[in-house]
Amino acid sequence: MAFELVAGLVVKDYVADLKLCRVLFEDNKYYPWIFLVPMKEHTKNMTDLNMEERYQLMREIALAEKVMMSLFPCDQDNVAMIGNMTPQLHVHVVCRKKGDPDWPGTVWNSASAKYNPADKEQIIAKIRQALTAEMRNPIYQISK
Repeated sequence: MAFELVAGLVVKDYVADLKLCRVLFEDNKYYPWIFLVPMKEHTKNMTDLNMEERYQLMREIALAEKVMMSLFPCDQDNVAMIGNMTPQLHVHVVCRKKGDPDWPGTVWNSASAKYNPADKEQIIAKIRQALTAEMRNPIYQISK
C-alpha cells in the first residue's frame, strides 16, 4: 500500500513535497495556514515514525515556520499536532496576528473565509517557491 491522504486532508490544496512531508494549504484567508503530512503509510502518531524520521519532521517544521513567518509576518506562529478528528499524523503551522477573528483563542472551529481562486493560487505558488528555495539549505536534510 502506498501513502495516501485520509478524507480530511485529501480535500486540502497541494503545495509541495519535502523530503518527508507533503505540504498542504488550508483555504482560510484569516490565517496563513499549512499542514505537513509525513508521506509514510499507516502513520497516525509520532510513534509510527522512526527516530530519523522524527528528526526530519522537526527539520521540516522549522523550515515551514521560517517560510511562513517570512511570507506572512505575524505576532505568533502556532504549531500543533492534533489528530482527534483527522486520524493521520499532520502538523498545523498557522500564522496568527493580534486582533484576528479568534485572537487570542484557538483556530479550531474558527472564523473562516475562502480566498478567491486567483489569490489562493498566487499564495500557494509563493509558499511553494519559498519552501523549495529554503529546502536547499543543508540544515533541513537527513543526515546519514
